Amino acid sequence: MAEAQALLQSLSEDYQKLQQDLQNHVAARQKLEGQKQENLGVQKEFDNLGDDETIYKLVGPVLLKQDKVEAESTVKGRLDFIGAEVSRLETQVTETQEKLERKKAEIIQVQASAQGAAVGQGKQPTQ
Repeated sequence: MAEAQALLQSLSEDYQKLQQDLQNHVAARQKLEGQKQENLGVQKEFDNLGDDETIYKLVGPVLLKQDKVEAESTVKGRLDFIGAEVSRLETQVTETQEKLERKKAEIIQVQASAQGAAVGQGKQPTQ
């Protein structure tokens, strides 16, 4: 019985760690989605600008003049990177959810086995 308790404790700790990993992946994905929306807004503003408009980039406390093509390229690069990271995180979320389901099934199986063993020990053969 003590072995089953130790196994259940270990499985429970693994399950909690997987839940924390899942929460971290979801939080990271949400952060990236926010960054994606910001960059899409910047890209939309670039579309509204004329070719002769001046673009400034904030570098520390200083505004530096930046070429429109370079600025658009930077934003596109960021969006590509964010898109790839979101896809990677979605894969990790899916994998972690699958691991959670497997761990949950394993916990249920061990609990059922332990309960079956406890019931079996509780019955004494009658003579």
